[in-house]
Amino acid sequence: MARTVNPIQDKLRRSALEKAAYMALYERGFSGVTLADIAAHAGVSRGTLVYHFGSRAGLLGAVMRRFTRTIAVATQRALRQAHTPQAKLQAFVDNQFYSVDSTRRFYTVSLDFLAAATRDPELMAVQRDFLAETLKVDLELARLSGEAGAAARARQLRALVEGLSVQFLTDPQPDLAAYRADCLSGLRAILGQQS
Repeated sequence: MARTVNPIQDKLRRSALEKAAYMALYERGFSGVTLADIAAHAGVSRGTLVYHFGSRAGLLGAVMRRFTRTIAVATQRALRQAHTPQAKLQAFVDNQFYSVDSTRRFYTVSLDFLAAATRDPELMAVQRDFLAETLKVDLELARLSGEAGAAARARQLRALVEGLSVQFLTDPQPDLAAYRADCLSGLRAILGQQS
């Protein structure tokens, strides 16, 4: 008799597996983590991971899609709730540098994933999807200074955030408030706004 799958339970299981894989990626690194490591971290069999994701690349791609989408949705929500340009900039910055631990985890996993994606077309497709998702938010902010040149300003905004994220990761004791202030100041400069 075929096993029946409850779609809600299946979605919850996949979500839990993706969260466990994310933490395993953070702890062991993309090149060092195996399906067996992730299975042990999640408390399931390796076969369970294969059943849900097909392969290591399938699982890791799903992890990155989930977490980049989560950040994009949270940032978009925060921008919608902000009613002034300054409030939108602050909401954006707060979502890029959320807390010391979560920021360190996300950018560690994200940069590690990007390095691996440069050698794997399937993973690079996931990375391109992430960039397309962030471009929507970046363009919304860039348009605060008008439509002309918005695409270039959006790229500059992303470069600022990515550059600060690398500095954040190499900083042995990052001061979250200082990184937020630097990001906000840089955004204002790119947008031609006064402090």
